[in-house]
Amino acid sequence: MSSFSELFNADLAGYPEGKVPGWNRRFHYYLRRAGTCRNRLMRIWYHFCFRIVSDRHRMEISRDAVIGKGFCLTDPFTITVNSNAVIGENVTFGKNVTVGKQNRGVYAGTPVIGDRVTVGDNAVIVGKIRIGNDVFIAPNSYVNRDIPDGSCAAGNPGVIISHCS
Repeated sequence: MSSFSELFNADLAGYPEGKVPGWNRRFHYYLRRAGTCRNRLMRIWYHFCFRIVSDRHRMEISRDAVIGKGFCLTDPFTITVNSNAVIGENVTFGKNVTVGKQNRGVYAGTPVIGDRVTVGDNAVIVGKIRIGNDVFIAPNSYVNRDIPDGSCAAGNPGVIISHCS
């Protein structure tokens, strides 16, 4: 398991020229502290502070979600991540992104998002699907099918519009 400082510094490194808004610095600090703190009382305190920062910016990101280092949010508002979701390293989310659970059908479950994925504004990713590495999901897309490595997905439903090597 990674240490707090390694995770926190990797999260902040994803922002251009070290310009990290104050809300974002606090969000990442409490997110990583709540997940790595060994002292039970302090972990509860960090989780409480994490909830305050999240609620203030209308973010529903569960502390139980597995989020890799280098997680970057371009805008603080209305981000939703299911508690069972798995997010890889160096993933960037735009504003109003939803990573959710599908309750029935073939794809019932939550997504697994690979490394170096960029998700555009207002995108929705649902179901037991796998988003590969080096993928771009265009703004306003609804993705409920697997996306292979090095692809660009767009539309509703999300279709692969190009493959990059």
